[in-house]
Amino acid sequence: MQHPLAKYLRLKVFPNPFCAGCGHGILLTAILRAIDDLQQPIEDFVFVSGIGCAAWIPSPHFAADTLHTLHGRAVAYATGVKIQNPKLKVMVVSGDGDLAAIGGNHLIHAARRNLDLTVICANNQVYGMTGGQRGPTTPLDCYTTTSPLGNDEPPFDLCRLVEGAGAGYVARYTAAQIHLLIKSIKTALTNPHFSFIEAISPCPTHIGKMNNSLTAAEMFRDLKQHYIPLAKFSKLPPKERKQFKPTGEFVK
Repeated sequence: MQHPLAKYLRLKVFPNPFCAGCGHGILLTAILRAIDDLQQPIEDFVFVSGIGCAAWIPSPHFAADTLHTLHGRAVAYATGVKIQNPKLKVMVVSGDGDLAAIGGNHLIHAARRNLDLTVICANNQVYGMTGGQRGPTTPLDCYTTTSPLGNDEPPFDLCRLVEGAGAGYVARYTAAQIHLLIKSIKTALTNPHFSFIEAISPCPTHIGKMNNSLTAAEMFRDLKQHYIPLAKFSKLPPKERKQFKPTGEFVK
């Protein structure tokens, strides 16, 4: 019996290229589950990605129209697609390095324009595909191949960034919150404004290896301990907030 989501996939490209324990496969499933739950025809979608591990989520896996674009330019391409054909559902799926570093300017201006795009950032907090270098969301003191003494640069809070730029829908969930992640993607797809979802995705291959050899299971337990609901986070004294990050809907 074929899996109900198989109709959305190019099965000949499997198995997928993601490392064992990576959260990107979970995000891939969440996106397709949201589309299936909404019964939105995949033919109405264009999926746009840049360069990096997360860019492989839609391309080549989705049996749909996909644009695998230049590094950092996914949002710019998506903007052009949406302006040319406003009837299309346009979704960007890419990583934190692609969207927030080289592509950061495109991200904030798309949020400022509040165009009807859905942007999903698979945030593994590192440049995974090119060797595990620190990126714009790498946590402080985190060890990477380019911060062997610990990262001394403060990370971007991407949700606050796009909220400040003017996005119409902003949310953050982790790969350990699959049902909330699916629900959020469904909300984004039915919101006629710029929608941004930060999906926190563990990277055992680089972050785990460089930081006390954390296994995938340990990294998922860490997500559950340190990413807490926004309502709970808001009640914490300021001194206690540093060890946690809020999840939920920040703008709706």
